[in-house]
Amino acid sequence: MTRDSKETRLGRWLRLRDFGAPPRSGTSGDLRKLSEGRLLAPSAICVLIAGPALLLDQISPAVTLTQLLFGCGLTVHAVRQRDRLLARLAEAREVARITQEAILRPLSRNLAGTHVSTRYHCAVRESTLGGDLYDVAVTPFGLRVLVGDVRGHGLEAVRLTAETVAGFRELAYTVPDLPSLASGLDERLAPDLGPEDFVTALLAEFAPGEVRLVNCGHPAPLRSGQRVELLEPAVAALPLGLRPDPLQYRVRLQPGDRLLLYTDGLTEARAPDGTLFPFLTEATHALRDPLPDEALNTLYTRLLTHTITPPTDDLALILCQPTHLPTPARQKAP
Repeated sequence: MTRDSKETRLGRWLRLRDFGAPPRSGTSGDLRKLSEGRLLAPSAICVLIAGPALLLDQISPAVTLTQLLFGCGLTVHAVRQRDRLLARLAEAREVARITQEAILRPLSRNLAGTHVSTRYHCAVRESTLGGDLYDVAVTPFGLRVLVGDVRGHGLEAVRLTAETVAGFRELAYTVPDLPSLASGLDERLAPDLGPEDFVTALLAEFAPGEVRLVNCGHPAPLRSGQRVELLEPAVAALPLGLRPDPLQYRVRLQPGDRLLLYTDGLTEARAPDGTLFPFLTEATHALRDPLPDEALNTLYTRLLTHTITPPTDDLALILCQPTHLPTPARQKAP
């Protein structure tokens, strides 16, 4: 990767961080447009054939009958084409659903002493997989969680999403620490990224009484417990693909603490008048629900209430709640 490519990607990351990402486009819409085009062509031919028969009285009945039969044949052909294309569209949707469940496994379960609940919402109409990603792995080093955001469009974003998750699954079980894991992901992804592509990522590793974090250009996680706060790194690292220098930081966890990991589809959502979603206020309210799944459902419902229309960016939510945190020892009375 050349220095110019890195600087181009870095500039794009800085612009997107400040002003938001451009909308992504899907593939199922292209298939629908193709279907409509194939149906309109025979219909136009039928009009051209039947038009003279309707406007001119001099055409013989035999010619008129031939034109009508030919037009009917084209109509039948168009209907069959439509049925085949709809079948292909249904098959593509099913493949996308299966692919999403394989890449972004929906979770609501206890893993290595931590309850993990996930939600994923794709902004692209008639698509189930976009550029946001997450994954979890129960490793010899503890429960590890990844959440990220691929900058790209259409099938390219899906490809990079799959590549990032596959890299995490390959490295998470063998790499001994999170900075090395982030560097390994960067080395794996960099050759396949275009000059303006990168992946923001947050890595978390749960240990007794604490969580270890590495943040590569991603929104900071939110801790909810006795107080609600963003767990910002002391030194920000660049996203994957820009040769980051990842640093690990540790945060102590108290009984009842929860950690919300998310993508910028939550923090950058806007109402029709441009008002940003009040993330901290709404998350504080939603995370009061004692059930993790219901807390995520409430948060997404409040997001939709704010935006009124469906969000224009993908959204991944991961709520982690350690279930076996040590209780602080009480001091003995003198």
